[in-house]
Amino acid sequence: MAAFKDMLKYLRNREGLSQAELADRLGLGKSTVSMYEVGKREPDFETLESIADFFNVDMNFLLGKNDSENRLILTNKDERDIEKILEQTREQLTAQEGLMFDGDPASPEAVESILAAMQIGMEMAKKKNKEKYTPKKYKKD
Repeated sequence: MAAFKDMLKYLRNREGLSQAELADRLGLGKSTVSMYEVGKREPDFETLESIADFFNVDMNFLLGKNDSENRLILTNKDERDIEKILEQTREQLTAQEGLMFDGDPASPEAVESILAAMQIGMEMAKKKNKEKYTPKKYKKD
């Protein structure tokens, strides 16, 4: 079961934020976030609720108490694989002449919209595959 400190660091890194940026957005001190991540401090209930709201996750998930969701966390390798596929797709889409989106020539925003939808789909597929194909001996029920 993942601990709060690990979940906080995972979520912060997933959003591409530094400790200082996260602290600023949450109205906390950078040292507070740092101490949370090394496990020297735990937030009070209101702060925990703010952190969960900020990352749009359940507080049980943030506390590492929901094992089924914790097993479905994408690893750094998963994220790199998805990013690699998206970058290849971006290159192919921008190299296309006459690419149409919704009946009009595809704008850069349309290409980014396509890639964002693909990213969501690939993340969901990776998580579903982890749930479906994780051997029972590794599942924590």
